[in-house]
Amino acid sequence: MKTAIMQPYFFPYIGYWQLMNAVDTFVILDDVNFIMRGWINRNNILLNGKAHLFSIPLDKPSQNKLISEVRLKFGAREKETLLKTIRQAYKKAPYFNEFYPILEETVLFENDDLTEFIHNSFTKTCDYLGLQTKFLLSSEIEKDTSLTGQDRIMEICKKLNTTLYINPVGGRDLYDRRAFEAEKMQLRFVDTDFEKTHYEQFKHDFIPNLSFIDVLMFNSRPEINRLLNCCALAD
Repeated sequence: MKTAIMQPYFFPYIGYWQLMNAVDTFVILDDVNFIMRGWINRNNILLNGKAHLFSIPLDKPSQNKLISEVRLKFGAREKETLLKTIRQAYKKAPYFNEFYPILEETVLFENDDLTEFIHNSFTKTCDYLGLQTKFLLSSEIEKDTSLTGQDRIMEICKKLNTTLYINPVGGRDLYDRRAFEAEKMQLRFVDTDFEKTHYEQFKHDFIPNLSFIDVLMFNSRPEINRLLNCCALAD
């Protein structure tokens, strides 16, 4: 069993999706504190040749709330404003007509639970791409909630009979390989080959690490699946 565990993000950058593609089970870590001014509910799209920040409005977010406790304040007007911005940005993109209906359905999803809203975006996009990753919510996994950091991650992994735990390469310093090996689990890190994940964004210079929305608008499904494999599992 290959497992990854990460906080939920709304259409995050391609490395997150490479991690999702590399595992059998992806655990949405929603019973940890919300990160203010982080990337859970916001990201950048390409607008007029530049990175443009969008955000999903939230109802009184706080770092003292768990992610699972945060609610959206994302009414019909705000949803249409976001969709209008995306249409303006990508209406001439080659795969706009293919993916925009999925994106529209995702944005219009009627649920004010932040975790469920993002979870739905994951499942809709994975269905579109044909990815078979299974999703679980950490808040629904019985465990010792007093544990934090690596100990919490290992507890979840053991509950799921994980044999290989995979994390983004930026988290190397957070984990002790020997601790995983002591529990008969391997530890690996997804290392994105950013040189191979470039693609044409109209006629502009390439801007990396935008929201996955950008990848979906400019690439066919077979090409996206190729891009998802432009990475290595590093020690």
